[in-house]
Amino acid sequence: MKLYVSADMEGVAGVTAWQQVDARTPHAEYATYRRYYTQEVRAAIDGARDATPCEVLVNDSHGPMHNLLFDELPDDVRVIFGNRKPLSMVQNAEAGYDGAFFIGYHGAVGDRDAVLCHTYTPSVVYDVSVNGIACSEATINAGLLGFYGVPLLLVTGDRTTVEAVQAQMPWVRGVIVKESIGAFAANSLSPQAAQRLIRAAAHDAVAATGAKPYVFSPPLVLELTLVTAAQADLVATIPGFDRTGGRSVRFQHDAFPVLFRAFVAAWRMGALAN
Repeated sequence: MKLYVSADMEGVAGVTAWQQVDARTPHAEYATYRRYYTQEVRAAIDGARDATPCEVLVNDSHGPMHNLLFDELPDDVRVIFGNRKPLSMVQNAEAGYDGAFFIGYHGAVGDRDAVLCHTYTPSVVYDVSVNGIACSEATINAGLLGFYGVPLLLVTGDRTTVEAVQAQMPWVRGVIVKESIGAFAANSLSPQAAQRLIRAAAHDAVAATGAKPYVFSPPLVLELTLVTAAQADLVATIPGFDRTGGRSVRFQHDAFPVLFRAFVAAWRMGALAN
């Protein structure tokens, strides 16, 4: 089996504060939580391999995207490190994978009771939907994987995140590692307990049948609301985007990879207005 793992940090057990996951201005706790992050990814890989031999690619998808402790992963695993990847959290999605795991994922911007919730860039993205479907990072990332025929098999994070994914993709196995209490507090499992559950769920997710790619049907319409009008000013200069309001823009295309790249370009361009 070829397994794709997209890994984020906000949904890791115990995480409740930005400083715990910020590699750019490291707090003392960052070193601890990047280890827990790595261990949750390792648990998912080990669980999948308990079920079947797996060739694994991990995409470090959090922040500057160089957080994983490489030497704590199996020595035959490949990892994509680094930022400004054209397909960001799902770089290399087109490379013929049989299934995907989303580890340490978090809620969408505006979600209630979802620790550190946001969608890609909290200072830029206020709301995003495709064909009228509200998109978290998990939703839009699964849509790109689905375009290439890759089903999402497993998601881990807080209850809000897991239940939102399962509402859209009922076949996905979920591991709830914490119960968020607002945006900056949670009732969490211990790291060890979370890792045990993730390993067991990864085994079951790979062994199960019935998973299918999550596909958005064309014609595709991306509706994006920015945090500020100044950001919308910049995003509207990107060819293909139409201004629909003071802070809102629209992009239409029949191919999901084109729409996804446009979304990535939009939040990167919007950041320049900050």
